[in-house]
Amino acid sequence: MDKISVIIVSYNAEKDLQACLDSIQAQTYSPIELVVVDGASQDGTIDILKNNPGVVTKWISEKDTGIYDAMNKGLKLITGDWVYFLGADDRLLPDFSEMIKVLKDKRTIYYGSVLAKGTKYLGYLNPYQQAKTGICHQAMIYPKYVFEKYSFDTRYRISADHHLNMKCWADPEINIHFADYIIAWFNHTGISSMEEDKLFKQQKSTLILKYFGVVLWLRFLFRELKWKLFQRKQERSL
Repeated sequence: MDKISVIIVSYNAEKDLQACLDSIQAQTYSPIELVVVDGASQDGTIDILKNNPGVVTKWISEKDTGIYDAMNKGLKLITGDWVYFLGADDRLLPDFSEMIKVLKDKRTIYYGSVLAKGTKYLGYLNPYQQAKTGICHQAMIYPKYVFEKYSFDTRYRISADHHLNMKCWADPEINIHFADYIIAWFNHTGISSMEEDKLFKQQKSTLILKYFGVVLWLRFLFRELKWKLFQRKQERSL
């Protein structure tokens, strides 16, 4: 059976981490390898990791330069055939084990949905939606092949996963396929939901042109123009 490598990045996560680990231990599929990359937590996170040897395969705790630096560290520690990233404040759902059964092609990224605010999020995304919004990374299971070619660009503090997925979309050797499973409960109050990646926002139009082509780029520019005109109209009405 294929091994699934789950990577968790944590920092001062004692409030949520045990529930996250319990959700992994509850999965019916095996083998699952769990690698935790901790950013030198000062709370009880390390004690939780030490107290869960049955679910945590490997862990390290040291300072990093951000989420994606930690993820890149985790990628150097895994031994699985497939790779999945889970937040320490997220939880796996039973459908995770069910979705693993559809992983067939080692050059295909499979994505499903997550549960956010009690609602299914995001579901199937067409190419334009992938370019504009991006796939929630807690919904994605990557073949290890992706990370034999690429790593996360740490210049993007919040959206390096979106940038990586853009590159994968444009790569003729990699496919992206939707599977209709809700595989995780996603904490919508995390950093990726509450903050903006300013560099990615500045470069987004150029990246869409580079990886998705002229048609989707023009559609994106038109959408941005409509939004700016709408905002100006709202400001004038105040």
